[in-house]
Amino acid sequence: MPACLIAPSILSADFACLGQEVRAVIDAGADWIHFDVMDQHYVPNLTFGPMVCQALRPHCVTASGQPVPIDVHLMVEPVDALAAAFAQAGANLISFHPDASTHVHRSVQGIRSAGCKVGLVFNPAAPLEVLDWVIDDIDLVLIMSVNPGFGGQGFIDSALRKIEVVRGRITASGKPIRLEVDGGIKADNIRRAFDAGADTFVAGSAIFGAPDYALAIADLRRAVGAA
Repeated sequence: MPACLIAPSILSADFACLGQEVRAVIDAGADWIHFDVMDQHYVPNLTFGPMVCQALRPHCVTASGQPVPIDVHLMVEPVDALAAAFAQAGANLISFHPDASTHVHRSVQGIRSAGCKVGLVFNPAAPLEVLDWVIDDIDLVLIMSVNPGFGGQGFIDSALRKIEVVRGRITASGKPIRLEVDGGIKADNIRRAFDAGADTFVAGSAIFGAPDYALAIADLRRAVGAA
């Protein structure tokens, strides 16, 4: 399995000082910076747009100047225009929900042609059939372990079965597709998601709600034996 990656979600950061929060969490050991983009249409909440991504892009670097990937999760409908805008704003990975796109393969192609890696997101009760038709064209699968739209929710255990199924399909494909999980990830449950097959973990309140970001990230890594 690929190395474990930790992707703090800035949805749980202090919006009054996002640049500082991003730099702090990168200094604390974050691998990716995760953007939860909500449109108050596909989901009830409203968060931030491409201008925030563009403003934070210069902050997404390590102390040695290495760029840190921006991982954008689009909870929006329609998909294509905002995906293009986030690509132009500096995103590196863009994931979307297939039920929010009229033409999933066209959306995948559009994101890739904009120079970004592309992922599909599956809600807790969403079927996986569409994955079979685009698995050769994507770089990431994101399994939601909460219903999208709000931070701070509890982990839905049935997501573990979905992670196992998707891991099997990724293995069968032979492609280096990352398997990300988002929703309620904490030090006391991350191991179950890891054992089910996930290799990339979005954590919001578990990191930004902790007094010490480095210790929180280290605790997550330690729980999967990757400290």
